[in-house]
Amino acid sequence: MGVALFIAIPIIVVAGVIVLIGAARRRETLAAEGRLSRETRERDRGRSDIGGPEGAAGAPTGREVERAAVLARQTAGTELVEAADASVQDWTPPDPEAVGVNRRQFLNRSTVAMMGFGLSGFGAAVLAFLWPPFVTGFGADVNAGLVDEVKQRVRDGNGFLYLPKGRAWITEYPAAALPKAQAAYSAPELAGMEAGLVALFQKCPHLGCQVPSCLTSQWFECPCHGSRYNQVGEKRGGPAPRGMDRFAVSVNTRGEFIIRTGTVIDGPPIGLNTTGQEPEGPSCLGGASH
Repeated sequence: MGVALFIAIPIIVVAGVIVLIGAARRRETLAAEGRLSRETRERDRGRSDIGGPEGAAGAPTGREVERAAVLARQTAGTELVEAADASVQDWTPPDPEAVGVNRRQFLNRSTVAMMGFGLSGFGAAVLAFLWPPFVTGFGADVNAGLVDEVKQRVRDGNGFLYLPKGRAWITEYPAAALPKAQAAYSAPELAGMEAGLVALFQKCPHLGCQVPSCLTSQWFECPCHGSRYNQVGEKRGGPAPRGMDRFAVSVNTRGEFIIRTGTVIDGPPIGLNTTGQEPEGPSCLGGASH
């Protein structure tokens, strides 16, 4: 159904434009053959060379004269006739009504052009709606690389890996904690945990500050209001209403870790601590570590 609509709409738009152009050209042809402006008709009534002064009996109208000229052109033969008088005649300026585009033609063509532009814009909007947007970076799927390579990069970063294009923190999830995770987390989150990784949104769920990692405590610690989270983003202290939000993830057939940054999942509730991790050193914020 979607493919048929995708093909049918441009065809309908093009057909509509063709019909409008054909109708406009037909109206212009009829206007050129049988319609004169009011000023021209009034001027013709007073000319003696086309039927006498205004009000003369049997005097042809301007429309009749023009129709007769059109019929004469249509029935004229193709033989060349020698001119009776080959002398040079004085130049006479043409009638302004017969030169250029008159007001009626201008309005007709303008109307058709505006309708054509309108239909073109409508067709372009429909195509843009049907065509999937090409998005990269945050809001799209971010390929972090092969799972084993990502784990090694996390270890090289002393337990934390930050991906700027995805606005995501990546940390390792311990296999021993999976039974508790399976009872608390959704399938899009478990897909990464079962591979040994989690992808956390960088923003603190309290007021949206960017949460940095603390290498000494091996926790995430928000410098704005003091919220603290363990290495997998579960809340351990501070005013935050929940744990760090996280992204839906997947592992493709090539073993690559894919972060779906367009799908943000609310962090775990307060009190959930599947890993049991305690601070491994001093807090980066000072004061108590817990």
